[in-house]
Amino acid sequence: MQPDVTQKPENAPDAGTPEVPEGAGSDGSVGPAGPAGPTGSSGARTPARPATPDGEASTRPPLRRRPWAWLQHYARRFSTTGLVLALLFFCFSLTPSLIPRAWYYQALITGMSMVGGYGIGAFVEWFALKVGLRIRWSPRVSRIAWWVLGAATIVLVPVFLVLGARWQHELRALFGMPEQAPANDVAVVFVAVLIAIGVLQLGRALRRVAQWVSLLVDNIMPKPVARFLSGVIVAVVVVLLFNGVIWAGALHMLNNVYASANEKIDPDLAPPTSPDRSGSPESGSSWESLGAEGRRFVALGPTQAELTEFAAGGDVVDPADVQEPIRVYAGLDPEGDLDATAQRVVDELDRTNAWDRSVLVVATTTGTGWVDPGMSNSLELMHGGDTAIASMQYSYLPSWISFVGDRSTPPNAGKALYEAVYEAWSKQPEDSRPQLMAFGISLGSFGAQGAFSGLQDMTTRTDGAMFVGTPNFTPNWTDFTNHRDAGSLEYSPVYEEGAQVRWGTEVSSAANIWSVPGTWETPRVVYVQHASDGVTWWSPTTLWSEPDWMREPRGPDVLDAVEWRPVVTFWQLTGDLFVAAASDIPAGHGHVYYLEYADGWSALNAPDGWDEDDTLRLKEQMLTKQPAASSSTG
Repeated sequence: MQPDVTQKPENAPDAGTPEVPEGAGSDGSVGPAGPAGPTGSSGARTPARPATPDGEASTRPPLRRRPWAWLQHYARRFSTTGLVLALLFFCFSLTPSLIPRAWYYQALITGMSMVGGYGIGAFVEWFALKVGLRIRWSPRVSRIAWWVLGAATIVLVPVFLVLGARWQHELRALFGMPEQAPANDVAVVFVAVLIAIGVLQLGRALRRVAQWVSLLVDNIMPKPVARFLSGVIVAVVVVLLFNGVIWAGALHMLNNVYASANEKIDPDLAPPTSPDRSGSPESGSSWESLGAEGRRFVALGPTQAELTEFAAGGDVVDPADVQEPIRVYAGLDPEGDLDATAQRVVDELDRTNAWDRSVLVVATTTGTGWVDPGMSNSLELMHGGDTAIASMQYSYLPSWISFVGDRSTPPNAGKALYEAVYEAWSKQPEDSRPQLMAFGISLGSFGAQGAFSGLQDMTTRTDGAMFVGTPNFTPNWTDFTNHRDAGSLEYSPVYEEGAQVRWGTEVSSAANIWSVPGTWETPRVVYVQHASDGVTWWSPTTLWSEPDWMREPRGPDVLDAVEWRPVVTFWQLTGDLFVAAASDIPAGHGHVYYLEYADGWSALNAPDGWDEDDTLRLKEQMLTKQPAASSSTG
């Protein structure tokens, strides 16, 4: 007779191949077992399943226990180390950054930070298993560890929600902003967890696809190669799908939305009647062709009476010499021909005889075609209208879209416009042509600097330049900042002892451009930026690297509590990037610039006899006549 053999159920795992849950570490290795392991949360074995009417054991739990069983199964899939880091990153995400946050931005930042922390922890746990690092946890130690994590969550979550609210209060007070209604902490936590789980499930779905692809190629190549190749294939397909379908579809939708907004004519705006403006009856550019922001640019600005009144308040410009400022603009070319658009601007300069003015500013717009009225108004008031400003539209999409998907068009447009104007300007008599200035704010600063290869090019082909709220990825700005003089701060650098390039970085002021000792040679280049400007300080490198401005003493409107944390800081600055120019951000903070233009122009091209008292008088005029001029950056 053969020996008696005990049969095992068909669904039992082989003795030599223990079943491993999907989440790394849930087999007892490295981290403690999941919150409800095979023996249950108390260590006792799970009760036998009830029999079905035919006498066989049921493979499904009773109906009333199915949701709880599903939750237990789902919880066992999580990496313990990942959950610990997710909790840590949750706490970090509530620390302050540069700009006060609404609750929904906080929820998004927190959710993305949590999933980032979880991913790091899960990877560490997986890697430890791969290299053979196994720490066995007894059921008792595992239960204690989970109780500790649960207790830490119960304590840390409300504590950091309270601390986060206090930090936001301090930041709003630093900005001079009014008190905000109490944050909806429950909504922050709920939405953040939903975002984190959603992103995590998407990652798990992609991993399953990669495993399926690996099975397809497993028979024709070694398993490690098959796994690596499947991961690469899935990653490439996801990128191509995003760029070719998802992003293209989103861009098409956004194009339709913003194209309609660009064509819509504001009934409160009247076409200019002065021949010194594009869109007037004498202009070669029709009112309709200028686009929404172009129409605002040529229709608005200081009136002749306001210019005369300001001139009469000082002794720099004779009120009798006040002129109508020249503003020329070309709307978006239907074919996207930047050179043709730039030539239309030059044609307008010729038509208005802008070459006889004292100052000619070539302004590269932001994504929507926006020209900052703070810049144009302050320049025209200072010079009594003896100015010309030339600009053109190269897009009608908001600047943030170019931040994400199109960084070639802005510098190409800036180069096309400046070179066309420079060529025409160079042909004018040297002793009578205007001072030629370059200007750009935000994405326009990035675009305007695309016309210049470096400092020597700027000082050779301009009579001065002002770049405001420059994005971190701008090559010239990056080069000057990285090579700043030893001991100077990143948020307020000194380059080559301030010989030609200087930074204005105070709150609502750029007057500290004069605080650098030594002679400031001409032509001069002025950078204006705020320590709290998320547009300037956002960088993908903050995912893994601490920027200098976070290691150095803080700027005047940045809290000392702002600290760098891997992954978390990147998402915080990403939130700051989108709200830095929000309508509730006061001028002088974030990405909202206004009075700083008075200091910038006074350093670059002030008329003879202009002094500090005149700069102060200009600022007072700007506050009383144009209190909300710089409320958007397009």
